[in-house]
Amino acid sequence: MRRTIVIALTVTAALTATSALTAASAAAAAPVPPRAPVTDFNHDGYADLALGAPGSPVGGKADAGAVSVVYGSKGGPDIAHARVLSRASAGVPGAATGGEYFGERVTAGDLDGDGFTDLVVGSVNGAHPVVLWGSATGLSGTGAVSLPGGSGLFSVGDFNGDGHRDLVTDDYPRSDDPDDDDAGMTLSYGPFERATGAAARTDAIVTSQTFGPGDFVVGDVTGDGADDIVTSHGFEESAYQSKFWKGGKDGVSRTSTALTSSLAGAVADVDGDGYGDLVVHDIGDNYEDIAYEKGTVRVLYGTAAGPSATRTTAITQETSGVPGSGESGDQFGTDIAAGDVNGDGFADIAVGVPGEAIGNVAAAGAVVLLKGGRGGLSGSGAQAFHQSTAGVPGASEKGDQFGLQVLLSDADGDGRADLTAAAPLEDGTYQDSGAAWVLRGAASGLTVKGITSFGPATVGVPEDDAQLGRDLGR
Repeated sequence: MRRTIVIALTVTAALTATSALTAASAAAAAPVPPRAPVTDFNHDGYADLALGAPGSPVGGKADAGAVSVVYGSKGGPDIAHARVLSRASAGVPGAATGGEYFGERVTAGDLDGDGFTDLVVGSVNGAHPVVLWGSATGLSGTGAVSLPGGSGLFSVGDFNGDGHRDLVTDDYPRSDDPDDDDAGMTLSYGPFERATGAAARTDAIVTSQTFGPGDFVVGDVTGDGADDIVTSHGFEESAYQSKFWKGGKDGVSRTSTALTSSLAGAVADVDGDGYGDLVVHDIGDNYEDIAYEKGTVRVLYGTAAGPSATRTTAITQETSGVPGSGESGDQFGTDIAAGDVNGDGFADIAVGVPGEAIGNVAAAGAVVLLKGGRGGLSGSGAQAFHQSTAGVPGASEKGDQFGLQVLLSDADGDGRADLTAAAPLEDGTYQDSGAAWVLRGAASGLTVKGITSFGPATVGVPEDDAQLGRDLGR
């Protein structure tokens, strides 16, 4: 994990001018940029993929849900040895239940500290989320445990900078007081016990009145070695201000800073100054407008105190260098992922544009890659990909929503992040079976050379309404 060493000194008369200057230099040491741990379930050095398929039928139960695990390799995603896990898998708590949508949300992190990435899988019917433990042979149901709380929102980070992965959920204990309308989040600090899933400690934090977090964006903005949290808030059509919660050696702060309203995003160092920059989907003040928006990605550059209130950048499809043009319903920014695609040391940003029309095909979808650089994120050198791009398998069809989910990770271990783009509403043999494409990173950016694509049947997932790629574990 990244670390910034800050030395606190009590200056006395005995200190020489030289030692004082040395101490000042150490105290002002530049931060180490945030580095997200590799999702590596079998610890072989290649990034692995976990794709939720929440609509997949299991044991004849419609919409029971499953997860597809595709391991990385020198040749890229190893779809020939993909694994499917569901409630019907040996060792996984519970039983396949119609309408559970197991795999609606998937989040990865080494919760027990054994060096193997684990996977947290959630549903939509209130069932407890499940931890699938990593091992030398990858993920399986062996020893899987249910976690406390409901199956709503959750994400993994290191919120106290101790090197152990922690879990944040939108669960908040309610009192018996009928006038108590507090809502919030629960922090479960690692390491977690493998046998029970119990955290080392927990802490509940009030985030708002009545309406809790609608999303979590996690990463180290301040460069202190502890991940921070951005929560989104709203009610019905109203989008409220997002909130920044600083992590630190004692855990997540109980006070927050208000930010522009947003939904989804990533934290990464796009300008190389050592601080994590917050890149979010700026949604304005009305949720009902999202479906009709052109879309805006906003960068709030990181500082030691948090996201900057003054140094920000808005990027749209009208920004110079960005392919395409902003049109109603494009939803540029619906999903956002970060990683260094070209290996230049600056984080790049993949932007999902699921509502993009390709020619006269409505909502076929696209992905735009924005490249980081010394001056920050911009449209310079941006690339766009969709199913009508030469070399990309498939065809642009109405409502596919290619790019509804995006992920940047190094599946082939060459030091450059590869793009996984999912279209959960892609039609195969059945409607809305879903599909995913993996485009490799290269010195020039993303390339279609050596591209991998697959639908649910290819990786052994029951296909009918599977919606493969509804979420991508990160």
